[in-house]
Amino acid sequence: MVLDPVKGTVFLCLIGLGIVGNTLIFVIYMHMFVSTEKKPIHLILAHLALTNIIMLLSKGMLKTIEAFNFGNFLDDTSCKVVVYLARVSRGLSICTSSLLTVVQAITISPRHSMWQRLNLKTPQNVLSSLLFLWILNSLISMNLMYYIKNINNVNITQVKKSGNYCYFLPESWIMSWIFLILMVLRDAVFQGAMGGASGYMVFLLHKHHQHVLYLQNSKLLYRTPPELRAAQSVLLLMVCFLFFYWADCFICLYFTFFIDDSSTVLYIPEFLTIGYAVLSPFMLIHRDGHLTRCCYTHETDQALIHVH
Repeated sequence: MVLDPVKGTVFLCLIGLGIVGNTLIFVIYMHMFVSTEKKPIHLILAHLALTNIIMLLSKGMLKTIEAFNFGNFLDDTSCKVVVYLARVSRGLSICTSSLLTVVQAITISPRHSMWQRLNLKTPQNVLSSLLFLWILNSLISMNLMYYIKNINNVNITQVKKSGNYCYFLPESWIMSWIFLILMVLRDAVFQGAMGGASGYMVFLLHKHHQHVLYLQNSKLLYRTPPELRAAQSVLLLMVCFLFFYWADCFICLYFTFFIDDSSTVLYIPEFLTIGYAVLSPFMLIHRDGHLTRCCYTHETDQALIHVH
């Protein structure tokens, strides 16, 4: 009880920071996609930022409200929507990160490589892929629409706890295993694609590094292409995603078997769940020169407007 307000304050600060960062990323990349360079990678990054915002608003805000012990203002419909969006956004985060890695691998791959056959370079193909990801993750989370209830509308002794406001009703073992298998398959397939694309990019970047060393030994100047710098940023983003994903999985399993429910260290998985959504936009802002130039240009334009 003493730590709850501290937990709520930390959550609120992280969520506010994450929403600001992701909103900035979304606006800038959508502006770049619509007005200047219609690159599919910009559309995927904007979608990733939108997914992060949905996750922070659905999962993060609910945890913050619970930490401050506010009154129960949610009804059945609100509980279904909030928990459903949290589950869908988590799946979309995995799938979009995987798609981002694959598209970036295609972008930097040689013309006659097998990656070019995937043909995901056009915005139309990327939009179709994003629509498919929304449909896939919406269907995988459909069971929540029936089994999530508000705490006030159920007998507390007959439900499985899922929060201070919303509860997950017990479901049949067949339904549990079906949706669990679907989620595991989704994560395995998309993380497998992410791993393959990341490994391929590491290989290409290693070849590029060897080429740069050769040119330096030959006393020739060579500048790193923007596509390869973008690939380095995507790889760093994927390392960040995998760290938070697997740290969350392992810690949740460890806590399930070895930590008492009343332990304060149970707060750790809740922070890991939103860690990627909070950190990823600032990694992009730090790594992507386009964003820095865009922000600088915007500030310059605003200054000129005030002068005139």
